[in-house]
Amino acid sequence: MKYAENILGTIGGTPLVKLNKLTADLPCLVLAKYETFNPGNSTKDRMAIQMVEDAVAAGKLKPGGTIIEGTSGNTGMGLALAAVVKGYKMICVISDKQSKEKIDILKAMGSEVHVCPTDVAPDDPRSYYSTAKRLSEEIPNSWYVNQYDNPSNTKAHFQTTGPEIWEQTNGKVTHFVVGVGTGGTISGVGGFLKSKNPNIKVWGVDTYGSVFKKYHETGIFDENEIYPYITEGIGEDILPKNVDFDIIDGFTKVTDKDAAVYTRRLAREEGMFLGNSAGAAIKGVMQLQEHFREGDVVVVLFHDHGSRYVAKIYNDEWMKKQGFLE
Repeated sequence: MKYAENILGTIGGTPLVKLNKLTADLPCLVLAKYETFNPGNSTKDRMAIQMVEDAVAAGKLKPGGTIIEGTSGNTGMGLALAAVVKGYKMICVISDKQSKEKIDILKAMGSEVHVCPTDVAPDDPRSYYSTAKRLSEEIPNSWYVNQYDNPSNTKAHFQTTGPEIWEQTNGKVTHFVVGVGTGGTISGVGGFLKSKNPNIKVWGVDTYGSVFKKYHETGIFDENEIYPYITEGIGEDILPKNVDFDIIDGFTKVTDKDAAVYTRRLAREEGMFLGNSAGAAIKGVMQLQEHFREGDVVVVLFHDHGSRYVAKIYNDEWMKKQGFLE
């Protein structure tokens, strides 16, 4: 009989799926690494379980302990799965720009959820970074995950996602494109792929209101680049240690409107019911088309599932309110 010992055993091994209609005018083959097939419906399951297992091995997370993390929702879901299976308590600290579905899903998984304001500086005591850190200091036998600076984040993708893409493409992948938030995915996958073939190009998709693109190009952390934006799961107002800028060949920025519109187009034209960052990622691929040639194999990673965004991206009234829909 073939079966997983528990739900965590089903993480990874996600398929590559060809895009057809949206990329019809591109000279290359575009393949989506479809991460919603993970049990928590996102790529974050991979690094969540890696971070938990490494913390247990290092003695940082002890039996009966509490896992605490600031999250956009998806890492929280992966950690919640690990907490349920392995017998830990889970506290998620989330910003108020995240969808209601994400908050409800975390609660459904038994997590305690704290909602913090988005429009405050990272070092403001009300921010979700500061709140998560404070709770970990106040609650006995707790462990603050800190996915932004935790090296197990990048390690998970170097050991699993990268090798999967290499094997699934028979080593023919020429470009890897992905939205960048904590940096673990682009650094882990990009690092592995370049270790196999240094000529592979690694592109990050950023959003307006985030510091990544300018910092990569100039080495300047420009606070004037920071302002509120709607796209969930990518971009930052900090420089996480998991973002290895040496691995990244370049960034392209995608607007909130384009990210939302192309998320809906993925559903209606490709049958791919995905999250907000997928729209940004595929629009990023289209913006980068001058870099692609005939015979190239471009892999774009789609992070999470559309069920997290039903009341926002997939809601006509919300889209009209944002000015994204006529």
